[in-house]
Amino acid sequence: MSRFTVIVIILVAFLAAVIFVYRDFAHSNAVPVPGADTTPALWFGRDIVSAPRGAQGDLIRYGYELIAHTAKYIGPAGSVAHLTNGMNCQNCHLDAGSRPWGNNYGAVAATYPKFRDRSGSIESIIKRVDDCCIRSLNGTPPDSNSREMQAMVAYIKWLGAPVAKGQKPYGSGIRDIPVLSRAADPGKGKIVFQSQCVACHGDDGQGMKDGDDIAYQYPPLWGPHSYNSGAGLFRLSRFAGYVKYNMPYRNNYDGAAQLTDEEAWDVAAFVNSQPRPVADISLDWPDISKKPFDHPFGPYADGFSEQQHKYGPFGPVKAKKR
Repeated sequence: MSRFTVIVIILVAFLAAVIFVYRDFAHSNAVPVPGADTTPALWFGRDIVSAPRGAQGDLIRYGYELIAHTAKYIGPAGSVAHLTNGMNCQNCHLDAGSRPWGNNYGAVAATYPKFRDRSGSIESIIKRVDDCCIRSLNGTPPDSNSREMQAMVAYIKWLGAPVAKGQKPYGSGIRDIPVLSRAADPGKGKIVFQSQCVACHGDDGQGMKDGDDIAYQYPPLWGPHSYNSGAGLFRLSRFAGYVKYNMPYRNNYDGAAQLTDEEAWDVAAFVNSQPRPVADISLDWPDISKKPFDHPFGPYADGFSEQQHKYGPFGPVKAKKR
């Protein structure tokens, strides 16, 4: 190899190194362009058709079926067991937990097991599924060693597998909306319900069964077959954020919502003022100072009433927690 060739190779390598260092420096010190969209990429769940083949894939697909069509398998007329109230998991976790801002499972695999203040303990994914069966489905969970439980866990883990451990991607769970400066109003919420919700959930809020009369296409929002008072959606902030970006059904999750923030809070107040099964929550929140600002049951460590914790105004409650 000639001296000239060696010199050329050294110069090319040096120039490449300079470009690499400069690019890295420029990226780390970049100034955002005014008006540029800095919103993170929205999380979308994987389609079940992309699940792997083989025994593990079969388990994942069965888990999807159980979450999408829960009542068919473990509802009051279920083919496997009679454990739950007739709702499907995806009545609350939209599109089998894969829909952005649809109370999805996007961050579950990445963040569990984790400590939760509600139980005061480290919880696994199985415990999360247990809680949904007990609270939202007002029933009994499958045995932890059953094929049904193992399948649901396998599906949830597969759905969240692309998310890095410890991360909560943008679009996962339920999107928060600003609290109102006033209390949420069930009376105003009834008007919203009558204009926006009865087409699917009925005048009496009892939902609509599917063609085989086994499961709910549109779930009951109160009454004996709805979620109980220990469910996450019984907190107004969870319900309001959920309906804001998902309801009326198939509402856009990208911000083009059909309901205003006030309408979302008010309809949440109306729905959660209706009768429903009462849960035993005596073991919840062993440290009462950790209760969320809108947990509707006392006692509390902050001096605010149950009424204010349920309906607001929430600003003073949140400010005191801070």
